[in-house]
Amino acid sequence: MTDSNLKISEIFYSLQGEGTNAGRPVVFLRTSLCNLACTWCDTKYTWDWDNYDYSVEVKQMNIEDLVNSISRYQSKHLVITGGEPMIQQRQLLNLIKKVKEMNYFVEIETNGTILPDRILDELVDQWNISPKLQSSMIERSVREIEACYLFFTNHSKSYFKYVINDSEDLLELQDLIKKYSIPANRIILIPQGKDKDEIIARGKWLSEICIAKGYILSLRLQILLWSNQRGV
Repeated sequence: MTDSNLKISEIFYSLQGEGTNAGRPVVFLRTSLCNLACTWCDTKYTWDWDNYDYSVEVKQMNIEDLVNSISRYQSKHLVITGGEPMIQQRQLLNLIKKVKEMNYFVEIETNGTILPDRILDELVDQWNISPKLQSSMIERSVREIEACYLFFTNHSKSYFKYVINDSEDLLELQDLIKKYSIPANRIILIPQGKDKDEIIARGKWLSEICIAKGYILSLRLQILLWSNQRGV
């Protein structure tokens, strides 16, 4: 793959469902491929080739076509998600240079296991780091990369989004907060769940923790409005 082509899963226009910009109309660019394989992942079609057809799910697109597809929509707010976008950060750099020339605000959502290139970091307006906890069933040495944690913790453009499944996840989260001195006002708790009832039930539980600790609660607007539908 050349620096002018990216492996893409989908491009769509919707509301940001999570984090500090939840509710804003944004253009989503979902890249293919991931370096992790979380058990509760809701976008397995970007990497699980035992259950999804690679030839159907992965589209290789050049920068010009991507810019044309992104600019069809009204919003100048681009959210690059995955899969894991940072696998293709060299190719993303060329795309982001183009959209920044068009005055786009750019967020990247990443699992926080790959350090960004300096130039890419300078161009990105917001990093949404979503480190995985033990409920993901990923070995800790693979999902917790100290250099990445230290980089993003000391970065004013970073927010940490944690998907919480149970009390064990919260215990691990407290260890991580202490270990890396993550500021409370940049920690976002997201209830794990693939339907409205699960989100609300865990959300009520997590709301009390957020109130007590000063964290941000994010209820996954896309699930509440459209269930587990793709492309929203």
